[in-house]
Order: sequence, then C-alpha cells, then structure tokens
Amino acid sequence: MSTTFQQAVIPVADPATFAVVQAAIDKHFSPNGAAAFLKSLEKRGLRIREFEQVLKAGKLGAETAAAYAKLGDADQGMIRENYLAALERVPTELRNTYFKIYAYY
Repeated sequence: MSTTFQQAVIPVADPATFAVVQAAIDKHFSPNGAAAFLKSLEKRGLRIREFEQVLKAGKLGAETAAAYAKLGDADQGMIRENYLAALERVPTELRNTYFKIYAYY
C-alpha cells in the first residue's frame, strides 16, 4: 500500500498583500533576475536561506518588507516556504557560482 504526501491547502488571509510579496520573490528568482539577486546577496555577505535577513536588507525590494510585516503568521509561513522552494529551483550552475551564500556553515 502506497500513500503519497499531500500538503494541506491553507487559504491565504490577505491575498493582495501576499501577491505583492510573492511577485517580488518570483521577480528575483526569475531566469533574468536570479544572477543579479545572488550577486547582491554575496556582496552584502548575506546567506540565501536567511529569509528575514534578506528581507530586512531590502534585497527583495524596499516595499516588500513592509508588505510581509502586514501578513499574518500563516501567510508569512507560506511566503517563507515559497521563498525556500524558489531558491532550490535556481539552476545548479548558478548555485555553484554562488556556493558561499548557499553553504551551510
């Protein structure tokens, strides 16, 4: 007997604000934006998995931190999850170029 994991669907409480933050994440991890985003994190000495630090440093846009702060806990959790999923979708070649910001240490 095989069962597959299905993540629970949690409704977004504030769809408009959620969309603003999600759009910023999508923009920075797009094929055209990822290299510049990673380079900016490297220059600043930020680790890519430290979402709150990246956000506070304004690396996802000046208004993104304020929009994120308006979200409730559940919505913030979903945003963090989406951010972490997006950073894992970056092509391997690019991840290898910016190994230091991806490294666990």
